[in-house]
Amino acid sequence: MPLPGQSAQTDFPELTADCSRCAALCCVAYPFEEDEDFAILKETDHPCSNLSSSCFNCTIHADLDPRGFGGCIAYSCAGAGQRVTEVLFQGETWRDDPDLLPHMTHALRVLRPIHEALLILQEAAALTLPDALRAELTRLSETLVVRDGTSIWDFEEPEVQAALAQIPEFVPRLAPYVVPRS
Repeated sequence: MPLPGQSAQTDFPELTADCSRCAALCCVAYPFEEDEDFAILKETDHPCSNLSSSCFNCTIHADLDPRGFGGCIAYSCAGAGQRVTEVLFQGETWRDDPDLLPHMTHALRVLRPIHEALLILQEAAALTLPDALRAELTRLSETLVVRDGTSIWDFEEPEVQAALAQIPEFVPRLAPYVVPRS
């Protein structure tokens, strides 16, 4: 039974990246600008030149920082990559079917911000909040979790995107309830 000011916990999807269960979507989906974070210029929806041609591994993973790929070190998909690969595309990959590439990378670009918002909401769920704020947290969480979502369209539904758009306004309202860690 929830404590006063709390409600039942939302079952969040896996929000930790597991590259071994993804089709290297981050190495394909995003552009790189040749700067302090990326040593090369790469276009959107093109595989990074450091991506192995036989598997989904980075050929310079152990040397990302000295080779100028700090952006790769800092990046996390918050579990969106494996959710796209395993759930939305049922384990099929863009290497198995090159026609899937733009669809998979689009799905990552839609799911990643949702997963990032869910990470914040998952942390907020541990706070002691007034009932009204707790109810809003639960509503946002339940909407963004997208239970039984098996298609990218489930995540692009207006109510999901509207909930995502509310996160920047919602999060600052949590500040009075955050207890500094000692």
